Amino acid sequence: MRLYECDHCGQPIHFDNRSCVNCGHQLAFVPEMLAMHALVEDAGEGTWHLVAEPARKVRLCANAAMDICNWTVLADHPHPFCPACRHNRLVPDASTEAGLGQWRRISQAQRHLFYSLLRWNLPRTNREEDPEGGLVFDFLVDEVQQDGTVVPAITGHEDGLIAIRAAEADDVTRERMRVLMNEPYRTMLGHFRHEIGHYMWDKLVRDGGRLEAFRAVFGDERRDYAEALKQNYEWGPPPDWQQFFISTYASTHPWEDFAETFAHYLHIADALETARAYGMSIATRQHEALAAEIAFDPYNAQSAEQLVSAWVPFSMALNSVHRSMGVPDLYPFILTSAVVGKLEFVHRLIHEHQG
Repeated sequence: MRLYECDHCGQPIHFDNRSCVNCGHQLAFVPEMLAMHALVEDAGEGTWHLVAEPARKVRLCANAAMDICNWTVLADHPHPFCPACRHNRLVPDASTEAGLGQWRRISQAQRHLFYSLLRWNLPRTNREEDPEGGLVFDFLVDEVQQDGTVVPAITGHEDGLIAIRAAEADDVTRERMRVLMNEPYRTMLGHFRHEIGHYMWDKLVRDGGRLEAFRAVFGDERRDYAEALKQNYEWGPPPDWQQFFISTYASTHPWEDFAETFAHYLHIADALETARAYGMSIATRQHEALAAEIAFDPYNAQSAEQLVSAWVPFSMALNSVHRSMGVPDLYPFILTSAVVGKLEFVHRLIHEHQG
């Protein structure tokens, strides 16, 4: 994620900021420009204009009224919601404090996802444009039965519909699930990036005529999915899973392998862009192999290998810092040559679509 600066005073600002702490100007992300901008309200018009470009008129996303979103909509656009929020169908109950808090945290992760989709101009038609397979989100609440038993909502994807369990926006619930599932890592943003991987498989692999190339790298997705999941839950991953897969869940089925790999490609590209924005570099006199400097735009990398060559030293350094603080590794995964080959497939897929 990039760093930005206030158009009015030059103060450094961040992707999630709503107002400048220095000059007080309203801030918002303008998706058409892929940048944060300072705004000035147009009296009596219900619109705003950019400090940097007074002729450019925008409206705040309708969800800004509840401090859920900080994106804008073009002033003459018929839709009240920004390009991220207009894909939402079922949302948490904003009339309750708990529901509003969940929705704000969910929206934060969703907007980080859509930043990447916009950077690469990846498919994101909505249900108005594509009633059968357009991208739509349901943020589902858990079902409470009459005896008080809680039936958790299920996170998943089917034909463009991504369902996210709203309760996992709460740290305690999500951490409980992480421990229950024996996972080293579980975040709301990770859910979004994984599930969008399934959607991208539909659009870029299945509908993009790349099935044979996919099968050569990930295996045959025609293998029975339900049976594959059943075997995974009963017997666990294969003993050598770490040589070929980014996670144990990736080993269950080629669909899950692709979704996990796609999510990690987004993790790496966006994290490296953040490191680059802060001017970070890794230099160790004792171990030159661990040196790294990001002298390229990670969103326009030449290859997955270029990303990985920079990411491995950064992730190792960050993991060491985390251990020094007594907290779990930031990136507890191993990028073997087989995994890098799968990341390369995702890289080509994204950049060939982007053109």
